[in-house]
Amino acid sequence: MALDRELVGRSYPPSAVYEVGRTKIAEFATAIGADDPVHRDVAAARAAGHPDVIAPPTFAIVVSLEAAFVVLGDPDVGLDYSRVVHGEQKFAHHRPIRAGDRLVATTTIDAVRSVAGNDLLTTRVDLATEDGEPVCTATSMLVARGTA
Repeated sequence: MALDRELVGRSYPPSAVYEVGRTKIAEFATAIGADDPVHRDVAAARAAGHPDVIAPPTFAIVVSLEAAFVVLGDPDVGLDYSRVVHGEQKFAHHRPIRAGDRLVATTTIDAVRSVAGNDLLTTRVDLATEDGEPVCTATSMLVARGTA
């Protein structure tokens, strides 16, 4: 069944606060092979102009992926997750994510369309500090494969 285009613009309540820790940043950097010392060494990060260690740009997925699951659980969306593949992921950083950040994520459905019997669902997750400072916008597109 095709996704309802009336879903476009639907926003969900902000997530719980995610506190970014130095250890999590270092673990993520190690996992992706990011060896820049600004991800592990406070002195190196400060020398580069940051108040604390900074996360690799793709660290935003740690917070945004969990927040985007709210869409999958929405019965009005009715997405059959067993038929879903990840089509695209983009990050637009307003500033680096850094240790000590307390982030909240707000998820919005940006687009719904059908192509060749497949449904494409684009979501946007706006990451901000709990005080409202924009940090990153994560956009992802899911493809729900058709049954044909």
